[in-house]
Amino acid sequence: MKGLSVKDINWKENWRNITTNYSHWLSFILLLVVAVIVSPAFLSWNNLTNLFVQGSIVGICAMGMSLIISAGMIDLSVGSSVALLSGLGVLVLNSTQSIPLTLLFCLGGGMIVGLVNGLLVTRGRIAPFIVTLATMSAWRSVINQLGQGGPFTVGKVMYAPFRNIAAGRLFGIPHLMLFLILISFVTATLMGKTKFGTYVYAVGSNQQAARLSGINVNRVKTLIFTYAGTLYGLAAFLLASRLTSIQAASAGSGYEMDAIAAVAIGGTSMDGGRGKILGTFLGVLMLRIINTVLIMANVPPFLNGLVTGVIIIVAVLAQSTKKGK
Repeated sequence: MKGLSVKDINWKENWRNITTNYSHWLSFILLLVVAVIVSPAFLSWNNLTNLFVQGSIVGICAMGMSLIISAGMIDLSVGSSVALLSGLGVLVLNSTQSIPLTLLFCLGGGMIVGLVNGLLVTRGRIAPFIVTLATMSAWRSVINQLGQGGPFTVGKVMYAPFRNIAAGRLFGIPHLMLFLILISFVTATLMGKTKFGTYVYAVGSNQQAARLSGINVNRVKTLIFTYAGTLYGLAAFLLASRLTSIQAASAGSGYEMDAIAAVAIGGTSMDGGRGKILGTFLGVLMLRIINTVLIMANVPPFLNGLVTGVIIIVAVLAQSTKKGK
């Protein structure tokens, strides 16, 4: 049997690099092709902007989740945090009739929620899974108690201007689409152009080595959760604006699963140490494309959770296969 030639080895190595570094692009293009086959009108401007609008709020949360997973951690409290902050945000809006104050409240509340998670993980030395599982239950319980089974509804006076934040357009581009692009750009810059981003990947790759190199691991972890919490606050503000009526029991339900799925299929390592913000951005859109294709194929919407679970498993298996090569 003849051995592999240098050309064959180089070809295989190049293909492995492409599938490793650009798998999110390949998956995105493949899904677009499938969607266009199912519906030739899929690439219309309205359909494309709808993808962004439908995925924007979860997408903003996914940007925070991307940092958390890149550092080798997890956050299960996303949906409950968004529900808590959006419900309280509506109360603040109705009492102050001030949109800027409501935004500041949601962002500040998000910072506090994230800081609580971060301090419990670092100072309390509790696993992120346990901490965020507990806060997931706690925040949902608090907002349910405050709502007493009823919705948090924006009053008539502020309804129109507040609704316009999420429903409005700038030069034909939906505001929610612009918010997602802006937050993605800021997060990508943070992770790719600053020392903090380098520290996040270092912590996710090897905490002990990061400590020995002089990185304050606990501070980095706390800042990661705080940044993610701030994004949850922005997502809560936008969710309240979009819905104008927040149901405490269901608001933000499933956001953590969708955020994790977007990060996973976007190419971020679930073990930490490697992440792709652009991949997460494309992952958010891929989830929406998949949901749209399922709707076009008349698949029952109750199966969306099954599809999300399968996507996460397949993405993690693909990462494991690449590591084993």
